[in-house]
Amino acid sequence: MPFDDPAISVRNLTKTYRLFGHAGDRVKQFLTFGVKRFHREFTALKDLSFDINKGEAVGIIGRNGSGKSTLLQLICGILKPTSGTVQTHRRISALLELGAGFNPEFTGRENVYFQGALMGFTRIDMEARFDDIAAFAEIGEFIDQPVRTYSSGMFVRLAFAAMIHADADILVIDEALAVGDEAFQRKCFSKLLDYLDGNEKILLFVSHNIRQVERICSRAIWLEDGRVVQQGPAREICAAYQDRIHQQVQDTHERSKLRPTFVDSGEVDVIRLQLFKGADEEPVDEIEIHTAVKVVIDFRCHSRLIAPDIIVGFHTTDSVFIAAASTAILPMQPDFPAGDHRVEVRVADLILLPGVYQMRLGFLDRHLRTMWSGHKLSTFRVTAPARSDVIRLPPGLVDMQFEWVFALPEGKQ
Repeated sequence: MPFDDPAISVRNLTKTYRLFGHAGDRVKQFLTFGVKRFHREFTALKDLSFDINKGEAVGIIGRNGSGKSTLLQLICGILKPTSGTVQTHRRISALLELGAGFNPEFTGRENVYFQGALMGFTRIDMEARFDDIAAFAEIGEFIDQPVRTYSSGMFVRLAFAAMIHADADILVIDEALAVGDEAFQRKCFSKLLDYLDGNEKILLFVSHNIRQVERICSRAIWLEDGRVVQQGPAREICAAYQDRIHQQVQDTHERSKLRPTFVDSGEVDVIRLQLFKGADEEPVDEIEIHTAVKVVIDFRCHSRLIAPDIIVGFHTTDSVFIAAASTAILPMQPDFPAGDHRVEVRVADLILLPGVYQMRLGFLDRHLRTMWSGHKLSTFRVTAPARSDVIRLPPGLVDMQFEWVFALPEGKQ
């Protein structure tokens, strides 16, 4: 629903790129004055329309290639639309792809002052801000070294510090914070929340981390193939997006056989790898956090297996490993004669945070030779309990249980 006085107004926005197979084709295209085509066209954004009002934090979500970065660059004025319009009525400060806007030969200090000049600040203005920027970035003496010598983490520290202290009305962040370490990410998000708190500022935030979008943003826009699929409250849109991803991964999995992705010696065939809720008899592909579950492995041995090591693990859909269980920790590992077998792995408390996950499986013989190994074998989704507040869930991948103890100073009761 459009706002009465939007700070950002996008109307019928389309962006089409010309893709040339060879560098010389650009010259040929120019010399023929468009009579003959030496390129193909790719439309990154197709007829987008929406408004963003002051005080909103809006997440842009979608798969790679959906048009997120192109949209942000159009809003920032880096690109020009093929058709349609983008109107912004406030000062914008952007943190886009790593390296954008900084001269690699300039020092960190020089780049900060240069960025300030581009934003319209005088040198006196920047001198008043510089100490705060340097303190937030925490890169020490590297502030006076050329940024080409920086690690990616140091670069994003300085870039974010310069952006957040620019006193802009609109902040635009495109996945850049994923480069920073965990402690610095927390510091950045805390600063963003302070920036948004009651100041009628605007945040446009692109991230593949759906949890971050849910925590920071009040609204989300879901892009797919350059079009808006849905927009609305961040939690609802993120949940719908995760449902779609889960279904697509599940459909792909169902169309294929359970085959190893790494090693297959031919000694073991894995028939099924399924997740069950507690003692239920039907497998599930969606389960609430902190539920008792069991992973059931059905497999066939072509010959006797003596004390094999069976490993079951969990990872994210982009293959970030989380945890695994192994029969190697058992006092005695069982033998399996030729034939069909079933093994269960029981988890009393599933502490994976809401999201989409997959399982991996491996069989090693008693000499630690891999007989069967694969990942992305079974997909499931973890959900939050109904009416729970996802904002209060911790960052990361698991919800470990902690106990806080506050000791009173001596002599006080």
